[in-house]
Amino acid sequence: MTSSPFRRIDQQLFAQVSAEARQHPRLRLNHNFHREQDSVQRFLNVLQPGTYVRPHRHRRNGSGTGFECFLVLQGAIGLLLFNSEGEIQEQLHLSAKGPTHGIEIAEDQFHTLVALEADSVIFELKQGPYQPAQDKDFLNGFPQEGKPEATRQEAQWRELLSESGLA
Repeated sequence: MTSSPFRRIDQQLFAQVSAEARQHPRLRLNHNFHREQDSVQRFLNVLQPGTYVRPHRHRRNGSGTGFECFLVLQGAIGLLLFNSEGEIQEQLHLSAKGPTHGIEIAEDQFHTLVALEADSVIFELKQGPYQPAQDKDFLNGFPQEGKPEATRQEAQWRELLSESGLA
């Protein structure tokens, strides 16, 4: 049996992963194209409104290797950039419909994602290999996932993005 020389990234895959994300307690789910040990991480991240992504940054060994690149393939995502004190420095609206479809975030930049539409699908690219214990440096002052405070925080961010016309 020969494996396919390519992997299809299509609406059927979006629908499958979106359905799984709706059932997942975190309301989001990754579909990895990479293996943990690969030097480049490539994956779909499907987010549903209500998912809480704790503000974090990425740091890697080697200058310039902590970047993260997002491209919205379906739906819309709000991206919040924070300073080290937890203050929002910038709000961005990323949408499959444009005008901004994606962004590359520099190393050491604290950020979070807020799902603005159901079944939002983003393609992510970042330096590997994936090391779960070292992948994220969380910003102090924000609740951990799964806490009632996290649910309230996510709702506040979605409201903020709606009020600013980004949602």
